[in-house]
Amino acid sequence: MPFFEPFRQAPRIHLGWVIALCALWTLLGLVGHDPWKPDEANSFGLIYSILQGSDWVIPMLAGEPFMEKPPLYYLTSAALAKLFSGWLPLHDGARLASGLYMGLALTFTGLTGRELWGKGYGRITALIMIACLGLVVRTHQIITDTALLAGVAVALYGLALAPRRPAIAGIIIGTGMGIGFMSKGLFELGIIAVTAALLPFLSSTWRSQKYAICLFIAFIVALPWLTIWPFLLHQRAPLLFMEWLWTNNLGRLTGATPLISSFEPGYYLTILPWFAWPALPLALWTLWRHNWKEGFIPAIALPLTAFLVILLILSTAVTARDVYALPLLPPLSVLATAAVNSLRRGAANSLDWFSVMTFTLFAVVLWLGWYATLTGHPVEIAHWIDKRQPGYIAHFEGMPLLLAVTLSAAWLTVITRMKRGALRGIVNSALGITLAWGLLATIWLPWLDADKSYRAMIVSMQGSLPANYNCISSQHLGEPQRALLHYFAGIITLRTEIDDNHCELKLIQNRADFQEMAEPGWKLVWQGHRQGDASEIYSLFQKH
Repeated sequence: MPFFEPFRQAPRIHLGWVIALCALWTLLGLVGHDPWKPDEANSFGLIYSILQGSDWVIPMLAGEPFMEKPPLYYLTSAALAKLFSGWLPLHDGARLASGLYMGLALTFTGLTGRELWGKGYGRITALIMIACLGLVVRTHQIITDTALLAGVAVALYGLALAPRRPAIAGIIIGTGMGIGFMSKGLFELGIIAVTAALLPFLSSTWRSQKYAICLFIAFIVALPWLTIWPFLLHQRAPLLFMEWLWTNNLGRLTGATPLISSFEPGYYLTILPWFAWPALPLALWTLWRHNWKEGFIPAIALPLTAFLVILLILSTAVTARDVYALPLLPPLSVLATAAVNSLRRGAANSLDWFSVMTFTLFAVVLWLGWYATLTGHPVEIAHWIDKRQPGYIAHFEGMPLLLAVTLSAAWLTVITRMKRGALRGIVNSALGITLAWGLLATIWLPWLDADKSYRAMIVSMQGSLPANYNCISSQHLGEPQRALLHYFAGIITLRTEIDDNHCELKLIQNRADFQEMAEPGWKLVWQGHRQGDASEIYSLFQKH
């Protein structure tokens, strides 16, 4: 039985409909575009090296070790890329790993909501999670954070299940911790361990011998995940092991790292209002409505503790980025679940009205802009789009258009026919974000890809290469660019920052306001930039 019976029985919504919407939300945008700078390019560079035969123990990017993260996500992506290589380009096949891990994250977050709040509430939890604005773009990219998110969701479900089925829960917790550790390192291991240790102090539900046994089982299950790869890495390359452990894990938290930091203690508090919308206000409503004379009931103790632990650790780290906030969303969505059934009518109607108006307006703008790229009308919109990406030629593609029309028709049907009720605001939020993302991932995807891809620039540079040359050196060239040069052109540059090589070609990356002049004995043979970013200029020089 669930720990806590909410205010009343969960509102009815068909499980099959929720699964279909979550599947559609997950699959949209996974295929059909090149790896984008910066995170996708970095990650795919590591995946491509595995596909080219590099050793998985030492992640390699364009011929050099790259020790930021363990290899679980890269191995999963490489396996899927190879499996689907007959149907999809390698980068699209690799991106399916994000869909796989997001499917796990949504499933186990929903199971946590069901376990804590009761039957029928898990599907509401899943809808709240996919409605979150900060989730949609990042989780459709080739990034390890999707695997971390899955690990957090799995481990949280294990903690929720622990008082009822401690043995199975221990296996689940250990597996979740292993997935998170092998995806991003020590971060997830720390947040689950601290959360698990705090729960007995907050609720008697976890204050038992069975819970201690559960945690012991979790430790045993997690042990292979936590030791095999680090042991192999240390055996093969002790210096790289120390770089991974101290620089890229503990160093990011303590500041004892040469990496560029962006320490902003309040950063995540400033982005949460939009990043976690609508989960954040619903979670706050749950806390407001709770009868605190009852203390920390399990359905509040677990997600609130996990959320605060994650927020505290993130806020003390020396690096801050929106993508790092993804693990905050599963516990926040669980905490928000009960609020859907207890919102006052005015608040529920306001959420519904906001969702309908916002996503309808957004869809109209996207359709109008797409029409302008094809016809040149309205002139003002067509001019703005052309100014943003000069030279872009719109292409009419039947299947993406059909899918976009279907999504828009489904949206209009739901908002006009769905009866008012407790769930209407959340359903419209989840369906609205799916519509918006679906339009971007179908009719707007070629435009976005032309704006964010490096393929055209690299092909242009490749055409300027001499027929014979010994090697290409690089200066100031970023990791995304090195990775995509390897993928699109088979070029591995030798960085002058590491070795003063004697290549007859040199590729230099600089800001547009800093034009690189030819050194004595060198001549400029090509210069260009990515279509969507003229702020970076790439210059190729050849030795006389």
